[in-house]
Amino acid sequence: MILSTEKVQTETNSYDINLAENYNELIESLSKLGSFSSCVIISEKKIADYYYKTISEELTKQNIKHNLVIFEGKEKNKHISKTGRIYNEIIRSGTDRKSLILALGGGVVGDFSGFIASTYLRGIRLIQLPTSLLACVDSSVGGKVAVNADLGKNMIGAFHQPSLVYAALNTLDTLPQKEWKCGLAEVLKHSLLSGGEFFEKMKKITKRNYKKINNVQFFIRESVKYKSKIVSEDPKENGVRAVLNLGHTFAHAIESYTNYKKVIHGEAVSIGLVTALILSEMKLGLDPIIREEVLWIMHNLSLPYK
Repeated sequence: MILSTEKVQTETNSYDINLAENYNELIESLSKLGSFSSCVIISEKKIADYYYKTISEELTKQNIKHNLVIFEGKEKNKHISKTGRIYNEIIRSGTDRKSLILALGGGVVGDFSGFIASTYLRGIRLIQLPTSLLACVDSSVGGKVAVNADLGKNMIGAFHQPSLVYAALNTLDTLPQKEWKCGLAEVLKHSLLSGGEFFEKMKKITKRNYKKINNVQFFIRESVKYKSKIVSEDPKENGVRAVLNLGHTFAHAIESYTNYKKVIHGEAVSIGLVTALILSEMKLGLDPIIREEVLWIMHNLSLPYK
């Protein structure tokens, strides 16, 4: 069952962001994209073990040719040097310009698969199937895809908007606690930028109730609604979209300093958000009450702030 749909509309294309209970409506959603010749599903093994069989069975029922390519979804593997094997596998599978690449996984898998889709045969259609809260609320939406270089994170990339984002809530059932926290950090960022009811609601969320289904739906729906509005206005980050980087300058520095091992992305964003607010107080006169409210929410959710 499709629970809600948001639309991203840019000058060159538009796409739906579907929030669903499971993958039962995936094929119907894909059918709305027009004809396609085959599907390549890029995923990491542990995610594929949970969900590939279900997706494969649905594709098989419709006689849709498809194959699975395994990618180890860790930040250190999201590197330009890891792309060669993936290109070769999809070439051998007969993937052509009418094929779809389905990114089944969290943010790393989505970024990496998106880069592959943006460059293979000069660009083929991408479907984002996010399986983490962070990917659902942030990285699957907006078309920023990239891989890392030896000297920096996300240094090689493109803007390649997906043709569809399909977020199945049941995939969050297997999400580790640490990954929930990462997603909540991005949700908090969006709520702070959006303000209003979204931010007020976040003040009432605690570590005891954030996994309740109505709260999870609210997180994803409101985050996607806010981000899709910004992306529609500025798809290539030439202006207003820069606000979505709040906390990320510091976050990337923290990740780099810890060699992408001790602090994962969402944790770094949480710390970076507080750091950005402190700097805004010092340089721009931001009201300290805002930081105090953010710290209160972080305390309630056990998010790191230093």
